[in-house]
Amino acid sequence: MTEDSGRSARPAINSFLDSVGQLLVTAVEMVHTRLELVFTEFQEAVEGLVGLLLWWLIALVAAGMGLLFGGLALIFVFWDTHRVLAAVLIMCVLLLVAAIASRVALARVRVQRELFSTTLTEFAKDRGLIKMPP
Repeated sequence: MTEDSGRSARPAINSFLDSVGQLLVTAVEMVHTRLELVFTEFQEAVEGLVGLLLWWLIALVAAGMGLLFGGLALIFVFWDTHRVLAAVLIMCVLLLVAAIASRVALARVRVQRELFSTTLTEFAKDRGLIKMPP
C-alpha cells in the first residue's frame, strides 16, 4: 500500500512542479513583453521629442531671421523721419509674438499624452488578472 501511494504521489508532484515551472515561464515572458513595451514607448518618445525640437529650432531661427530683416527694413524706410518710433513699434510687435508663442507652447506641453500610458494600462490589466478574489 505504501508503494502504490508513493508511486501515485510522484506523478502528482511532477505534475505540480511542471505547473509551477510553466507558471514561472509565463510570468517571465509577461515581464519580458512589458519591458519591451516600456522601451519601445521610451524610444518613440525620445525620437518624437528630438524631431520636434529640431523642427522648433529651425522654425525659430527662420522666424527670427525674417523678423530681424523685416524690422531692419522698416527702420531703414523710416530712417529720416521716425526711426525710433519704428524701432519701438517693431520691438513691441516682436514681444507680443513671443508672448503668444510661449502661451501656445505651454498649452501644447500640458496637452501632451502621459509618457508610458500604454504600459501603465497593460500593468493595470495584469494586476487585475493576477489578483485573486477573497
